Amino acid sequence: MDFNFILLFIDSALLQLPDFLGGEGRMALGSDDPMVKGLILTMFAVTGFGILLNVFNSGVRRKMVDQTKLKRIMKETKAWQKARMAAMRSKDQAKSAELGKKSSYMNKMSMEMMQMNMRPMMITFVPLILIFYLVLPVLFSYTVAISPIPLNVIPGDMFQLTCTAEQALDTTNICYGKENHIMLWAWYFLSSIAFSGIIMRLTRTTMDLG
Repeated sequence: MDFNFILLFIDSALLQLPDFLGGEGRMALGSDDPMVKGLILTMFAVTGFGILLNVFNSGVRRKMVDQTKLKRIMKETKAWQKARMAAMRSKDQAKSAELGKKSSYMNKMSMEMMQMNMRPMMITFVPLILIFYLVLPVLFSYTVAISPIPLNVIPGDMFQLTCTAEQALDTTNICYGKENHIMLWAWYFLSSIAFSGIIMRLTRTTMDLG
């Protein structure tokens, strides 16, 4: 299993903390009069921040996490899960019972793997928050790109990537007149997703066993 997307999702969810530093969560990220103007320049600049922060995160991960041990645990856990599922599908009770005896050990390994994955975030989270709430809102506007279609595939309003039609009609909303515009934090998130796999492979910190 590739945890890259999961970690980036957690990072981005943390960036949406409501009322953080007196703001209004993710919607407060941006400026009415940004230093960087122009859609194309803004898109490339935010993408650049995403790439640089990915390189920083990968560097910290490479220093703090024993990649050999992590991949060994992941490989062992994945093999056990695969064998257990095969035994359950074939209704091999003896094999299932044998594999079940290793459940506590595998749970311990999974917990250790989670701790190894989360440890670098304790270091990278603070500078990431400082950059997002003190630097990016001054440099860029609230929305930095335009999508041809809505990207809010997750129900609710916790993880909205684009301005909705309702927000575009609300004169008090930063999305007024900007339906399907992509928010600052959302463009960073999409840029990070696009380049994270490449950066992790270059720095040899990928968690993809394939």
